[in-house]
Amino acid sequence: MNFSTRFSVIALSLAAPLTLFAQNPAPSQADVVQALLARIDKLEKRVTELESRSGVAAVPTPLAETPVVHDLPTHNHEPSLPSPYGTPSLRIAGFSDFNFAATDQHGAKSGFDEGQFILHLSSALSSKVSYFGELSFTARTDAGMGSPPAPGFNIEVERSIIRFDQSDKLKISFGRYHTPINYWNTEYHHGSWLQTSESRPEMVQFGGSFLPVHFIGALVEGALPAAGLNLNYNAGVGNGRGAVISRSGDFGDVNNNRAWLVNLFVKPDKLYGLQAGGSAYRDEITLGATSYREWITSGHVVWARENPEVIAEVANVRHEGIGPIGGLSNSVAYYVQAAYRLPWLERLWKPYYRFEYIHIPKSDTVFRLVPSLAESIVGMRYDISSFAAIKLEYRNIARPGQPRVNGAFAQTSFTF
Repeated sequence: MNFSTRFSVIALSLAAPLTLFAQNPAPSQADVVQALLARIDKLEKRVTELESRSGVAAVPTPLAETPVVHDLPTHNHEPSLPSPYGTPSLRIAGFSDFNFAATDQHGAKSGFDEGQFILHLSSALSSKVSYFGELSFTARTDAGMGSPPAPGFNIEVERSIIRFDQSDKLKISFGRYHTPINYWNTEYHHGSWLQTSESRPEMVQFGGSFLPVHFIGALVEGALPAAGLNLNYNAGVGNGRGAVISRSGDFGDVNNNRAWLVNLFVKPDKLYGLQAGGSAYRDEITLGATSYREWITSGHVVWARENPEVIAEVANVRHEGIGPIGGLSNSVAYYVQAAYRLPWLERLWKPYYRFEYIHIPKSDTVFRLVPSLAESIVGMRYDISSFAAIKLEYRNIARPGQPRVNGAFAQTSFTF
């Protein structure tokens, strides 16, 4: 028996004595209160008796822990509803991880490290306007050094977005994004618990240079039914890479040529879990006194299920020198990751494998400091709860002109 039913029973039962008191006002106020209290006590006992007979608990029982479900990881927390007092209601969620690494690379030291500490902030500013922010805290290798001493952690605003939702077909936003030009960069954000593997592919590594991970500007996005294909689109314009190509133009663009991007992908109804699409990105890079045109094209095919999970992406980055420098180069990167959640042992174990490849030609002067790569990763994820996981990885890394490196890695990651 729910609260509204109980309230109705009590209210109707109290109506009779109140009517009698109204017709015969002789009793004192104390007598009225005493009679009402006795009546309420009797009714409460009667309701409890009825509930016990019907097998319905009088007090709601707490919900059991949410079962482990990893088919579609949730990484964007929906904004909370506005406060009834007219001010925004802020929701906060967090992620963190701790890691251990040991390799046979000459001069490398094994040991533990603290991964990123992440906070997601979301707030609904109205029924159609919302805000989302993401902050990261990353340990510094030079903590305590210098004068004044360097702080222990770097603080970054990873994402900061205000969005207007006209409908599912049209959403307009402004802010700092994870550039929507490949699957991993928009599906798995900061917080390694979100992804199956311990690490991100090197082509979209945070702090890396192959793809522009962040983008500052305006974005239009939405989803169209398209006869069951569920066509999703993103189109944006903003600041491209900064004077350091691994950074975005947070303080402002380095030239007067805005970057633009288009991203399209489908998620067919008849093939639940399948996603396929492609992206195009155009920018002008200025490094010192030299400028380059950058043209990025990429594609992906994903089967976002647990049995199996398959993610495959490829990207080509074309750089063309402007003016006397001239020259044209194409750098290519791709990876394929496959995972399978074992049906035994409460479906808590998930082995995975990933192969990554990056080729940087010597003619690509923009990427002269970006090393080529051929890497194999074999790993196992174990979900110790619905909100925490342990991951073990073995990596075999090959780079041109360097000895092959073997390494063992462990991580515990969680959300809170």
